[in-house]
Amino acid sequence: MKVLVLGSGVIGVTAAYQLALAGHEVTVVDRQPAAALETSYGNAGEVSPGYSAPWAGPGVPIKAIKWLLMQHRPLVIRPTLDLNLVRWGLAMLRNCTAARYELNKGRMVRLAEYSRDCLKELRAQTGIAYDERMQGTLQLFRTQAQLDGTAADIAILKRYGVAYELLDVAGCLRHEPALARVRDKFVGGLLLPGDETGDCFKFTQNLAALAVKRGVQFRYGTRIGKLVHAGHRIEGVATDAGVLKADAYLVALGSHSPLLLKSVGIRLPVYPVKGYSITVPITDAAGAPESTVMDETHKVAVTRLGQRIRVGGTAELAGYTLKLHEARRQTLAHVVTDLFPQGGDVSRAEFWCGLRPMTPDGTPIVGATRLPNLYLATGHGTLGWTMAAGTGRVMADVISGRKPGIDLDGLTVDRYPRAYA
Repeated sequence: MKVLVLGSGVIGVTAAYQLALAGHEVTVVDRQPAAALETSYGNAGEVSPGYSAPWAGPGVPIKAIKWLLMQHRPLVIRPTLDLNLVRWGLAMLRNCTAARYELNKGRMVRLAEYSRDCLKELRAQTGIAYDERMQGTLQLFRTQAQLDGTAADIAILKRYGVAYELLDVAGCLRHEPALARVRDKFVGGLLLPGDETGDCFKFTQNLAALAVKRGVQFRYGTRIGKLVHAGHRIEGVATDAGVLKADAYLVALGSHSPLLLKSVGIRLPVYPVKGYSITVPITDAAGAPESTVMDETHKVAVTRLGQRIRVGGTAELAGYTLKLHEARRQTLAHVVTDLFPQGGDVSRAEFWCGLRPMTPDGTPIVGATRLPNLYLATGHGTLGWTMAAGTGRVMADVISGRKPGIDLDGLTVDRYPRAYA
């Protein structure tokens, strides 16, 4: 079967590779000149099933007000007359209940845990390298209130069999020795030892090269215009290189997926939430993190990637703009220099931003649609890298007519009854 994959980020490339393994003739289309040059380029570097949780939860509206008033704030809302943002925001607020948080987190952990297993298998099969480390994620708490508030998350981790350790200061230092230099700045942490780290950009580029060896074609520098449909089927994709045709079509365009799908009557509640990162060269390996440290106060992740430190965070609601704001760089620089003051040279940092495709319930949208040859893999938010390997396997199974390795209940677009116009 001929399959057209729209998007060459980590989700699209991983799906393309798995589809090729399943015996399909696969073509990937992207406007960029190479793979992983948008949101997959400079993310925080975490493969964090244990940290998979929706942003919408009990108490979040009150926390959001506090975040907006912080100097180094994790949330930024730019004034805009955007009805999509209003609708998305209201839907997110409806998910800020204990019941919905537990439901959504459970769905996310299901896919994320499966994805980590798929990544391990992929790594064993291919030997793919991407500055990977398997030393977990340390969620660092600066206040006792944050430490005491872990009970709800721990209950869900227990339910799904996710390994964890609640650590005091000494335990945190055993895991991240460089924090000894700032031990007075935190009270404890939650260690998720099953989490991994790695460079998503390197992974995606290397997997794209492996996909080419499997027969996948990449049509870079090709702008996608619209989906061409007749009745309830997709007949092709109109691009600046003409109409491309296939038997099946997979939309993996991240935040841009809703813009394309409107033409066929599908309204996805996916909004672009801008995230920022800096990539800092390491100058003192003993003063740098061993894996990922998540600063719970500022919602910023500090991750070791080879000889670099990746610092990622901030949720900025401002539509599709990619403007870099200096205040966000200052926040990221503040966190890394506050926790790892001698680890790297912040003056030489690369500053970057990307658009995360966020759903109001935090759960991605994967699987089939009511159009029999149209499939979706989008809405992964901050967890595209964490969920990529599992999403790719799921999409290959669904498109091939095989039973997926996990239950897709609550993960497809059908959970949104108003998605179909």
